[in-house]
Amino acid sequence: MFDEVARRYDVTNDVLSLGQDRRWRRDVIAAVDPQAGERVLDLAAGTGTSSQPFADRGALVVPCDFSLGMLRVGKHALPHLPFTAGDGTRLPFADATFDAVTISFGLRNIVDPLAGLREMRRVTRPGGRLVVCEFSHPTLAPLRTVYLEYLMKALPTIARAVSSSPDAYVYLAESIRAWPDQHGLADLVAEAGWQRPEWRNLSGGIVALHRAVK
Repeated sequence: MFDEVARRYDVTNDVLSLGQDRRWRRDVIAAVDPQAGERVLDLAAGTGTSSQPFADRGALVVPCDFSLGMLRVGKHALPHLPFTAGDGTRLPFADATFDAVTISFGLRNIVDPLAGLREMRRVTRPGGRLVVCEFSHPTLAPLRTVYLEYLMKALPTIARAVSSSPDAYVYLAESIRAWPDQHGLADLVAEAGWQRPEWRNLSGGIVALHRAVK
């Protein structure tokens, strides 16, 4: 499915989020706060759009994704980045490899999110940090109603006009609707062994930025 959307993935995301995805990516960078020379794993990196800002800050970033189609598109556009194929539940990295691990809008797509969070913890050094940016539940009832209407009706219609595989975005809408709220994801992060989980709502809770440390 993700191989099929790779060609127009970034353009589609920009349109469907009404440009908010750019702000969300900036918030992720600020939350990770990468330092020059640090090793950062960008999981579910897709085409590497989320990874390049870490490299710009001097971090040694590894974009990792299970979709070979995404990786091919990313490698063509950003050949200097070390794109790596990997399953989120069985990462191809040694224990305690990274100073920080981040995943944006990809935890929902790991077949076992708890196992994925545990695997992220395994490859993070002691004292290292986790940042998860994921769709969540709007905190205000009126916004929640409008948002669900957009997800289930408008999003698939827009996707048909701009995406190379619009059916994938029907799955996207359904998976967002079924995803845990902010408290639920924080509990999952803690269950995976991460310490001091916390979150910050973005765009009224449409997206939540979860942070924790090992």
